[in-house]
Amino acid sequence: MTEDELLAAACPQIRDLGWAHYFVAETMSRGTELGLDGFKFYFLGRGGVLGNVDASMVQAAFGYFEPTVLSNAWTAGSQIVAPSLAAAVFQECAAEHGRRKLTGVEGLEAFVAAADQVNDAADPTALTLYAGARCMPLAEDAPGRAMQLISLLREFRGSAHLLALRAVGLDSLTAHAISRPNDMAMFGWADDAAGEITDDHREQREEAELLTDEVVLPAYLALDDDAQLAFLTGLSRIGPLLTAS
Repeated sequence: MTEDELLAAACPQIRDLGWAHYFVAETMSRGTELGLDGFKFYFLGRGGVLGNVDASMVQAAFGYFEPTVLSNAWTAGSQIVAPSLAAAVFQECAAEHGRRKLTGVEGLEAFVAAADQVNDAADPTALTLYAGARCMPLAEDAPGRAMQLISLLREFRGSAHLLALRAVGLDSLTAHAISRPNDMAMFGWADDAAGEITDDHREQREEAELLTDEVVLPAYLALDDDAQLAFLTGLSRIGPLLTAS
């Protein structure tokens, strides 16, 4: 398998599966126990790995949200519960979701071992949100740890992509409008907030994708052929279980 084939097979699945625990009923219930609605728990749960910081720092690490929407949710939520506590609970929600969905998956231990290798080999330099998330303790059991690692590797590539966007000179709002044109309102933006999307913008976005691959590739190259197979086979088995209603 070539390097490009490895990333093409792994990264889209990581992107699509890594947020599987974010908004399920069980996670929302844990947020309610803390006094947080779903939106506030999402921001504090992911961003709380940075600590009790100003909302502008969370905005910089998240990248895509309308700043006022994020700031209001972060500020109000932080007055209810410490962000670091929300992050710890959110992390446990990932483990609990893994235990509900992934217990008994064939080859899960081998997948976890491979995912651990990628995470251990990843360089967190300049990848703020990933660097914070990487400091959170991981579950000892394979189902819980598997879900946490998938989410963590999603933060790895997401943080790398924000870095790549800045490197090519494309702002995250325009990139978001290109990637998710139907989800602008979900992130707090008006549908036309990014203005006209040009061919140059789209070329910059493609350039950023390639640069993102360059940033994350060394971590995935830590996997030998057997570990690559375990990783990709694990994702193929995990995916239907995490996406099933």
